[in-house]
Amino acid sequence: MAAEIVNPRSDSGTEGAQEPFDPAFALHRGGKMAISATVPLRDKDDLSLAYTPGVAKVCTAIAEQPELVHDYTWKSQVVAVVTDGTAVLGLGDIGPEASLPVMEGKAILFKQFGGVDAVPIALATTDTDEIVETVVRLAPSFGGVNLEDISAPRCFEIERKLQERLDIPVFHDDQHGTAVVTLAALRNAAKLTGRTLGDLRGVISGAGAAGVAIAKFLLEAGLGDVAVADRKGIVSLDRGDLTPVKRELAEITNKAGLSGSLETALAGADVFIGVSGGTVPEAAVASMAPNAFVFAMANPNPEVHPDVAHKYAAVVATGRSDYPNQINNVLAFPGIFAGALQVRASRITEGMKIAAANAIADVVADELSADCVIPSPFDERVAPAVAAAVAAAARAEGVARR
Repeated sequence: MAAEIVNPRSDSGTEGAQEPFDPAFALHRGGKMAISATVPLRDKDDLSLAYTPGVAKVCTAIAEQPELVHDYTWKSQVVAVVTDGTAVLGLGDIGPEASLPVMEGKAILFKQFGGVDAVPIALATTDTDEIVETVVRLAPSFGGVNLEDISAPRCFEIERKLQERLDIPVFHDDQHGTAVVTLAALRNAAKLTGRTLGDLRGVISGAGAAGVAIAKFLLEAGLGDVAVADRKGIVSLDRGDLTPVKRELAEITNKAGLSGSLETALAGADVFIGVSGGTVPEAAVASMAPNAFVFAMANPNPEVHPDVAHKYAAVVATGRSDYPNQINNVLAFPGIFAGALQVRASRITEGMKIAAANAIADVVADELSADCVIPSPFDERVAPAVAAAVAAAARAEGVARR
């Protein structure tokens, strides 16, 4: 059955007929963004500089010295937000056209929180190679590529191939943005309870893009151990149904050698991270170690309701804005790209991502408490701190070009 469309106008135009006003439709009418000029265009003199004949001098200079494109165009300040519409928010595979409101939203978040211009690009293909080839051909116009809402496991291959072929940052936010903010919150939760990452054993519910990236990133950052569970249970090498991505994951996770269900893994665990949806039984949460952390990030319904989590956990986080400790990617990606573009980084390294996580965590500082292990998305200190940390890490790792 098709979804009901509610006209955003309170008056439909038909005499005597009234329709309910929907603010979401009203806000989206005509789209949420536009292109604006940064130079005046008042008269023929302005026109001759902004366009022909003046523009020809700049074009010729760039043709002779290609690096000048960064100085005389918007390339170094703009990101392509690319999707195929196959994994949009909690809506799933809704196609490229239906994904555009989300991609526009992502673009205005880039601008609002990071001062970075972004262009939404929804592609009418789900073929991995076609997506890669298309983005490669678009790349001369952009300083970076943010892959968005592309389903797993194709998203892993698409990102890898683009990183191999392009010399600009390529970043799949569903993976790495989520991982960065999760690490920031986990660092502060550990600090609050007098522990280090190495002291903790975690369990991740969900082996899609976010779950895989979080597991790898937390281990890279020093987490003691983590087990990942999908619909069939713990991802372990004794399973014969693993995809190549999950088999690789099994080789680096689950040092404890656990097998069976998610609930089995939670017994005695210090950390639960949910990126899958579904519901975790209260008894399983109760079986976790003392002073546990529950990061139930599914939207709109967390895997563990905060009221239940607070009975057993020292720190509780969700993906929702109406509870404390929102794990929100907007804390990461605007600043990460702002920093990478600032130094014309050729890629985004693990070190740059860890620097971003540390910067986010450090913003909390003296405000650290069980209800504040992560700053608000509207904290104006976040993006500049992340950008500075990422730029410094890029220089330290030799991927900065200015």
